Amino acid sequence: MKVSVSTSKINGEVFAPPSKSYTHRAITIAALSDECVIHRPLMSADTLATIRACEAFGACIEKSEGKLYIRGINGKPFVPGDVIDVANSGTTLRFMTAISALTNGVTVLTGDNSIRNRPNQPLLDVLNKLGVEAYSTRGNGCAPLVVRGGLKGGSTMIDGSISSQFISSLLIACPLTTQSTTLSLKGEMKSRPYVDVTIELIGMAGGEILVEEGNTTKFMIPANQRYNLKEYTVPGDFSSASYLLAAAALTGSTVIVKNLFPSKQGDVDIIDVLERMGAEISWDKGNGVVKVTGNGLKGTTFDAGATPDLVPTIAVLAACAEGVTVIENAEHVRYKETDRLHAMALELAKMGISVKEEPDQLIITGGTLQGAELHGWHDHRIVMALTIAGMVAGDTTIDTAESVEISFPNFFEEMISLGAKVTLF
Repeated sequence: MKVSVSTSKINGEVFAPPSKSYTHRAITIAALSDECVIHRPLMSADTLATIRACEAFGACIEKSEGKLYIRGINGKPFVPGDVIDVANSGTTLRFMTAISALTNGVTVLTGDNSIRNRPNQPLLDVLNKLGVEAYSTRGNGCAPLVVRGGLKGGSTMIDGSISSQFISSLLIACPLTTQSTTLSLKGEMKSRPYVDVTIELIGMAGGEILVEEGNTTKFMIPANQRYNLKEYTVPGDFSSASYLLAAAALTGSTVIVKNLFPSKQGDVDIIDVLERMGAEISWDKGNGVVKVTGNGLKGTTFDAGATPDLVPTIAVLAACAEGVTVIENAEHVRYKETDRLHAMALELAKMGISVKEEPDQLIITGGTLQGAELHGWHDHRIVMALTIAGMVAGDTTIDTAESVEISFPNFFEEMISLGAKVTLF
């Protein structure tokens, strides 16, 4: 599917969609509990993949009127009767790989072409050190993955520089073992806020993770724990809201986004970035309301270490800002659904913007965006960011637009409701 985007100016009020990160974790931990009701879950392609995987492990999940009713497996996942296909969801793959290690049999996990090219070796290495047989069928660390259960716990180290999902998956699974686990980090931990979200949800389910900060971060995970998540309401998603806020800032519009309350989401940084770049922005934290009005933007420096999902949004903001913007500490952004640094560099160049691509940086000189035929890279965040660019440039077409189903299924409908001129075909 393609989307055609014309020059647009948006105004109005809209609710931020529920958080994908919190929804994934809530479903997974609820499935490992007894009975739970999740309110306002995000129902997207990725979270539906997590639901299917949890059902494969024995959980019963009923969808009804903005809620999920989950009858869980009390920390004892069944051996799946078939291969688990996570589609395009890296979070699902990493979480379910660790949960597979809790079974008393063999689990096979795979996904689409993108998933079958995303790295998992650090997670497989740790699982093997903790009593599990886990390997890639092609020997390259990528799916399909095979996991023979037997997770025992123990003391080990993991590289934190590729994906925080490896760490989160272990933090979810290891409390359910019979031996305590100490997980030490090697290298800089990227995307730390996502790990904090995981620990928050584990705590709400009655679990305990002890964190020791220092030269080396350590997670101490007591054994023989049980999850008991009873009820949970998913907060709004700052990652998805970033496109709404950026669109207002770039088109000189005023937009109010609701359901954005304080949480541990790292992508709340979009508010600070927009403010630094010159947008008029305010956040009523008590009522969860963010208001942004466009105003000439200027370049800035953005450290992507903790918030990689904001990179496509910041890249488009930078393309329209006066001066130079440096997106740095961003090498891990290359290991997402696609190499997002390379993808944004190529697509913005098609629109007449000067972009210098370094191994861990994008250096973007703001200019005048020109309409173009763009490739969405089958990546929801690339497509949504380029849509915002098209609203500034006009006369822009983006392919693989269906990928927004991954995290923001009604993205185009919401943009149209605010006045955006987009046509799907």
